Amino acid sequence: MAHKSDIEIARAATKQPIQEVGARLGIPSEALLPFGHDKAKISQDFINAQKDREDGKLILVTAVNPTPAGEGKTTTTVGLGDGLNAIGRKAAICIREASLGPCFGMKGGAAGGGYAQVIPMEDINLHFTGDFHAITAAHNLLAAMIDNHIHWGNKLGIDARRVAWRRVLDMNDRALRQVVHSLGGVGNGYPRESGFDITVASEVMAILCLANDLEDLQARLGGIIVAYTRDRKPIYCRDLKADGAMTVLLKDAMQPNLVQTLENNPAFVHGGPFANIAHGCNSVAATRTALKLADYVVTEAGFGADLGAEKFFDIKCRKAGLSPDAVVIVATVRAMKMNGGVGKDDLGRENVEAVEKGCANLGRHIENVKSFGVPAVVAINHFVTDTEAEIQAVKDHVEWMGSEAIVCRHWAQGSAGITELAERVAEIADSGMAQFSPLYPDDMPLFQKIETIARRIYRADEVLADKKVRDQLRKWEAEGFGDLPICMAKTQYSFSTDPNLRGAPDGHSVPVREVRLSAGAGFIVVICGEIMTMPGLPREPAAEQIMLNDAGEIEGLF
Repeated sequence: MAHKSDIEIARAATKQPIQEVGARLGIPSEALLPFGHDKAKISQDFINAQKDREDGKLILVTAVNPTPAGEGKTTTTVGLGDGLNAIGRKAAICIREASLGPCFGMKGGAAGGGYAQVIPMEDINLHFTGDFHAITAAHNLLAAMIDNHIHWGNKLGIDARRVAWRRVLDMNDRALRQVVHSLGGVGNGYPRESGFDITVASEVMAILCLANDLEDLQARLGGIIVAYTRDRKPIYCRDLKADGAMTVLLKDAMQPNLVQTLENNPAFVHGGPFANIAHGCNSVAATRTALKLADYVVTEAGFGADLGAEKFFDIKCRKAGLSPDAVVIVATVRAMKMNGGVGKDDLGRENVEAVEKGCANLGRHIENVKSFGVPAVVAINHFVTDTEAEIQAVKDHVEWMGSEAIVCRHWAQGSAGITELAERVAEIADSGMAQFSPLYPDDMPLFQKIETIARRIYRADEVLADKKVRDQLRKWEAEGFGDLPICMAKTQYSFSTDPNLRGAPDGHSVPVREVRLSAGAGFIVVICGEIMTMPGLPREPAAEQIMLNDAGEIEGLF
């Protein structure tokens, strides 16, 4: 029997009107702002009215370091949400919106897969409710206002060589990484070198995802440092009076989006900062709203636990006062084999030895997650090629690490394939075992925070940073930014900064290339190794396969 593609499964699903999905969480239809029949935003007034309700339990889904074999983190998040509902618990899921860049690049869609998906899959992966377009517009409005201010006399004394605010575009476009603009004469402004980042790397995206409400959003936007004067004095967004107009552009984007899973369970899909260059979690607004409306909220953090989970704990939970009750670490036999040195073409062959070797990667993620005081369980996302001996090898290793691994077949079976995990996760979340605390205190010096993450999470021996970087960190401390958390920007493929170093390396060095202050979002980005804030398209982009068929349906979105 040929397997249906994700898009065929999604298209065949029976969708409920979004008002019915909202009703399951007690959201009245007047509190929903519908986009068509199957998507809606939740009104700010309704959200505000829930603030005194008790919070449900928060469950984080994270994973081992990603491999080309695919781990299925979103698929497991969706499956677990369906599984919890299937065993009679009132659960909702919270995931990120998809960026157009990877959609047309390599990764394909980001709405789950198989029989564990959120729908309407095509909309979620394309323009959805326009949030990313609004973020792009707000970001670029600020960029235009900076250049315009310099053009009309530059009252603030901005040093054109020290403009820190680049432009953004939600597309993978390497040609725009470094550009020279304002060419063509006096009327076009002062020529200078600049560049574009992808929208999901924008500080505006991070701010939208961390802001509590519109007032907080505007205050954070106002706090963005956009440039410096000749004597290195920071110029803020509010100095240019751009924060008000940016908030206006973002007022609807701030409201969480509600959609449904294939099994008609509620799903919040809102915000989407990249996890390797930003903090990689869906919005605080969506997570908080879900916690008020459901008894269990399943959310995910991007890439492996060394990036996504660490940032979820140290940035999102710290900033929003959230406290997770349980963590699920997604692993696959295939990923263990790749971490054990098997090439992508040999994954179909049984290789217990490679699985055992690769489990070192999983073991380290379990240790790291537990170090935050939150109990962890492993979900083995099942593939048809997995053999019993290989699955047992993973289970044995996890048990040896003092945790437990449960095989999940949600991709093929939907909620029926993940009830065992759902029962166990609900039990752990209800037990009150979690004693969550972040990795480092707010008042630790900035460089020491970087070293703490590098040593305790990446198992590095040292952080390499030249004098310029250390001086910059000390200067920010002197200016009052010393209590900010750290957002590490590094490769997702390894604990180290070398993407080819799989498994569980230790004794390596973490080279810091540059540090960037995201004063509005409230963290410091530390760029390690070769990390791109504007990806390129691959040799054969996914876009080549995306088209409308004769029935007017979209083909080629994964």
